[in-house]
Amino acid sequence: MGKKTNEDHVFYRNPTKYYPTAERGKGIYIYDSEGKQYIDGSGGAVVVNIGHGVKEIQEAMLKQAGMISFTHGSQFTTEAAIELADKIVNISPPGLDRVYFLSGGSEAVETAVKMARQYQVDRGVPSKYKVISRWTSYHGNTLGALALSGHTGRRKYHQPLLQHTPHIVPAYCYRCPFGMEKETCNLECAEDLERTILYEGPDSVSAFIAEPVVGATAGALVPKDGYFQRIREICDKYDVLLMVDEVMTGIGRTGRYFAVDHWNVIPDMIICAKGLASGYTPIYCVAAKEKIRKAIMEGNGNFVHGHTYSQNPLSCAVASAVLDYIDKHDLINRSATMGVYLLDKLGSLRKYSIVGDIRGLGLFAGVEFVKNRKTKETFDPGLKLNALIGNRAFKKGLICYPGGGGADGVNGDHILLAPPLIITEKQIDKIVAILDESINEIVKEKNL
Repeated sequence: MGKKTNEDHVFYRNPTKYYPTAERGKGIYIYDSEGKQYIDGSGGAVVVNIGHGVKEIQEAMLKQAGMISFTHGSQFTTEAAIELADKIVNISPPGLDRVYFLSGGSEAVETAVKMARQYQVDRGVPSKYKVISRWTSYHGNTLGALALSGHTGRRKYHQPLLQHTPHIVPAYCYRCPFGMEKETCNLECAEDLERTILYEGPDSVSAFIAEPVVGATAGALVPKDGYFQRIREICDKYDVLLMVDEVMTGIGRTGRYFAVDHWNVIPDMIICAKGLASGYTPIYCVAAKEKIRKAIMEGNGNFVHGHTYSQNPLSCAVASAVLDYIDKHDLINRSATMGVYLLDKLGSLRKYSIVGDIRGLGLFAGVEFVKNRKTKETFDPGLKLNALIGNRAFKKGLICYPGGGGADGVNGDHILLAPPLIITEKQIDKIVAILDESINEIVKEKNL
């Protein structure tokens, strides 16, 4: 049975919330201890790409566990790690030839930052240390990753502990910071990177980090074509590394192995991915260009960094099996095809005046809510509209990913959808139907 949070000894994120007890999962569904079925419409936190309860993954897990489950990266390598690195390189943009494994997204982001810093020092440019990021972004919850994140609500409690990092405006076409229209803009949001590099001093800037499609903080913000191409040009001009955070978007979520592939841009590092192991084990990685590893090896000789579970053999074997499953079932192309269907069906929600924007790429879609569609005025954050709709959908058996603060870090409401890539059209219809019912009920109850 589910429990109230004061009845057991777990330190829950929300001490006032009632959590059902998840008992098992199969396909796109999760079942609780009382037998209730939930559609995992957000893949948890945009994690579950291949669905729950896949037998092949369980078999790979048991096979590796029967051999060896743990080795420390300072002492051994394993065939599991070598094989997984090969597979990641094969699906990555050309030139990203080295893979560093981690066990968490925040770890991976901070690993990339430290890798960039040591690269600059070891190649003889120690003045380069700043990492520029964007507002309306999320890169992790540890203090270093949170400093890069551009979400006021997540930062406010810990602001005194955060190192100052420069931020630029987001590529947020629905709420363009420059008041431009997508069809006629000149990528002013990309040009803001050059402006900031010049203000900060090119000799001090080490790297720029961005999500190719923004996830948690605003709900599937897709940049205009040309944005990342221009970002790449600016980074090259000022000798700045380009790091893309594909923790949510990586491994097929947007209909390509990596979202940055939609624009044929080759970054210097890719940080991925929740979908890499589809939730079957914690594993993340940084894929980097050889020039970065080479500078470090020819400089210090060692990357001054490490975590206990880096290149864990059990996790590597599981992730390798997930990649095989994705390839065998052509789930990348399926994500692209079903994503078009999902966005089309979500379009029916525009009948509600509170639905301001619907956007996405592949099976990664966002619905933004507004008080006034014409002015794009947001609801009072105290109403917690995103949570009201998300909780109502949860009661009806749909798990989605509510979020707030997208408009300015405090105001704004959205719902993010990211179901497993195995989803069918009929199941998408059910997701949209439940979301429709939930919005309709909240609109009537709150007189919106």
